[in-house]
Amino acid sequence: MSMRVTFLGTGGAVPTTERNPSSVLVNREGDRLLFDAGEGTQRQMMRYGTGFTISEIFVTHLHGDHVLGIPGLIQTLDFNDREEALTIYAPAGTEKEIDQLVRAADNRPSFPVHVYGVGPDEAAVRRDDYEVRTFRTDHDTNSLGYALIEDDRKGRFDRGKAEELGVPVGPKFSRLHEGNAVELDDGTTVEPDQVVGDPRPGRRFVYTGDTRPSATVAEIAADADLLVHDATFADDRADRAADTAHSTARQAGEIASRANAERLALTHVSSRYAGDVSAHLAEAREVFDGEAFVPDDGETLDVPYPDE
Repeated sequence: MSMRVTFLGTGGAVPTTERNPSSVLVNREGDRLLFDAGEGTQRQMMRYGTGFTISEIFVTHLHGDHVLGIPGLIQTLDFNDREEALTIYAPAGTEKEIDQLVRAADNRPSFPVHVYGVGPDEAAVRRDDYEVRTFRTDHDTNSLGYALIEDDRKGRFDRGKAEELGVPVGPKFSRLHEGNAVELDDGTTVEPDQVVGDPRPGRRFVYTGDTRPSATVAEIAADADLLVHDATFADDRADRAADTAHSTARQAGEIASRANAERLALTHVSSRYAGDVSAHLAEAREVFDGEAFVPDDGETLDVPYPDE
């Protein structure tokens, strides 16, 4: 099962020639999930080849740099003759404003668009082997973050042990791996735990949107394979970060360290830093031993399983 993350927009409220406003697309084995949609998101999707077959948009809050791409994206999908329904999740209480964005400039999509409000600590989406959960963030408006959390996977099947126990090669291997006991020709019963290892963890992708450092984020991001965290400012503007309900790169690193995350993507970088993010990297890496990086727009990375 592949999981590929494309950073469509990594800048703060004011876009630059290098950084578009916030948007991240996750392609999990063909399920394309879009987190936030700053202005120009549809052009970024064209530019970086993600395709438009998204099934859901997850909005963290109503600030323009996170939602003003919705009207253009909806119209582009309409021009491409989309027929499938699109679902947008947003903090409960903001559904009316999101619906107004969908229908901005008298737009009337020819495909169904469903808008749902969700509160913190809910499963916005539940599929066969993963869910997208909400969590509370600490911004200066009604805001949420989202965590894509995969179910545990089956333990590894020990073929050598199974053969040693006399299990014939064939369907009984599959039955054991599925968790069912099998009976051999001599009447012996082989239990799954004799040949199947412990369950293996799935992956965890966490996207905060805009937030001050928060214990809730550290909790939901525990052992995250990728934490995408607000890092609007460096230490030189820590006071400004606190006043505007954002985080510094160092604070994002501290949260990632508390969470024991594997990788930390520092995003929502203020235009004040233009093309120089060296301070962000240095400050985050002082407090976080994992991989910390500032992604460029268009950067794509694969998220492997923890045991790979």
